[in-house]
Amino acid sequence: MSTPAAPKPHKVVSRQEWIKARKELLAREKQLTREADAVADARRALPWVRVEKNYVFDSPSGKHTLADLFGGRSQLIVYHFMFGPDWKEGCPSCSFLMDHTDPTLVHLAQRDVSFVAVSRAPISKIEPFKKRMGWRFNWVSACDTDFNYDFHVSFTPEQKAKGKVEYNFDMVEFPSAEAPGISVFYRDQNGEIFHTYSSYARGTETGVSTYRYLDLVPKGRDEDRLPFTMAWVRHHDRYDSGHLADGDKPYWPDFDKSAPPSR
Repeated sequence: MSTPAAPKPHKVVSRQEWIKARKELLAREKQLTREADAVADARRALPWVRVEKNYVFDSPSGKHTLADLFGGRSQLIVYHFMFGPDWKEGCPSCSFLMDHTDPTLVHLAQRDVSFVAVSRAPISKIEPFKKRMGWRFNWVSACDTDFNYDFHVSFTPEQKAKGKVEYNFDMVEFPSAEAPGISVFYRDQNGEIFHTYSSYARGTETGVSTYRYLDLVPKGRDEDRLPFTMAWVRHHDRYDSGHLADGDKPYWPDFDKSAPPSR
């Protein structure tokens, strides 16, 4: 276990001085909130792209089209969960995000929103892992479709061989054949489906309340000394052992495998 970092040195002041400093920060926080609201407005104002392909996914109950995944609602959030066809388990980082998802489902439904996770792993691997993790959200397999490739969260060996892949709206080096992301779709009254938004990399932190809370405490996320961001994350049933799932870590950058896990 790595030694926890100490908080940065802080000046200790009177309550009155603290209130003054806190009000100055509050002004910046309010400015950030207003800017976040403006960005959200701009996000909703983005033009849409009509989905022309008929994507069909595998589920525990059989084949389902993209339209089926809306579940009778007009808005659909897809989380692109990193779980490759030959992986033994889903990505720990994606699992960390999904640990926050189940409690939101009932509330999203009240606002005409459905949620589904999509991976290229077969249902025969997804279902046991989902059961082990105790999750309830809908999770389907894109193993027989181009869905993940079309939304730039899976990469072919030929794409990887070129050194850079199209991810997060740029050509970048990426350590894995699978990547995380969020895509949003709208289905109108005529049954037509539109892609309205996608976000990748840190843009997937939207629903991670653990990070929101860590941002409040003196040590923050405390990730600066780690080999890479989220190197501390484990499946929620693996923190005691520190085990990191698949031995070759296909979902994270390579780092010193001889070093003890950061916990």
